Amino acid sequence: MMRGKTIIVTGANSGIGKATTVELLKQQGRVIMACRDQVRAEEAVREIVKEAGQDSGEVLIKHLDLASLKSVHTFCEEIIKEEARIDVLINNAGIYQCPYTKTEDGFEMQFGVNHLGHFLLTNLLLDLLIQSAPSRIIVVSSKLYKYGEINFEDLNSEQSYDKAFAYARSKLANLLFAYELAQRLQDTGVTVNALTPGIVRTNLGRHISIPLLAKPLFNLASRAFFKTPQEGAQTSVYLACSPDVEGVQGKCFANCQPQELLPKAADEDTAKKLWDISEVMVRITT
Repeated sequence: MMRGKTIIVTGANSGIGKATTVELLKQQGRVIMACRDQVRAEEAVREIVKEAGQDSGEVLIKHLDLASLKSVHTFCEEIIKEEARIDVLINNAGIYQCPYTKTEDGFEMQFGVNHLGHFLLTNLLLDLLIQSAPSRIIVVSSKLYKYGEINFEDLNSEQSYDKAFAYARSKLANLLFAYELAQRLQDTGVTVNALTPGIVRTNLGRHISIPLLAKPLFNLASRAFFKTPQEGAQTSVYLACSPDVEGVQGKCFANCQPQELLPKAADEDTAKKLWDISEVMVRITT
């Protein structure tokens, strides 16, 4: 049970984030839904509360646009001012294979939202998370990290852009961030773990073009082989709630079990260099 615990879930109004919120509410948690679209978030809350049922926890919405460093700062300032503690931070929100666009601050959108936005969010909330220890940070990545590479000469994809590669790179960055953060938070009472949820039926793939004639077959295949959002959320919920992972640090999970990562996802030099460059990009120093 999560009674008395406060959890922040980014991207909580749809897909895995929404399903995660439902499960945490069922366990009496108090969930802060960090969402970009207020209207969609309010619609989602009505569905979430209905699905969670009576005697569930408390849910509230706070605006957060991970494509805006200013929005991230505002969100964190409000959280620090209004919340006495944060027990769990779930970095769940993500953009998947969108056309080349830039964030408000000029970063390639997938790298900016999936990595840099969460990097800044987590760093700004670190003091509160440490004060709230034992607390947990959960980073949602993807098995597609395997196809990503960190090109420090072109993190902004200005020399070339492939939307699939850019997504894979952002997910590799998530794992490297989690790895380095876990090292930095040793002996603080704050644990950091990542997860890969598998292939889940969500609106994350809204930027993927599927030929009209192939859509019925794709929809049939997705129902047969893709996880539901509820199934995809199970590892997030497990890492947020389970006593089995109390004190577990710096691991990546899939289907609620630790998984082995490729060496590039735990390369110490790359993780440290990415951290240092990310600090410069989001204009913070730690």
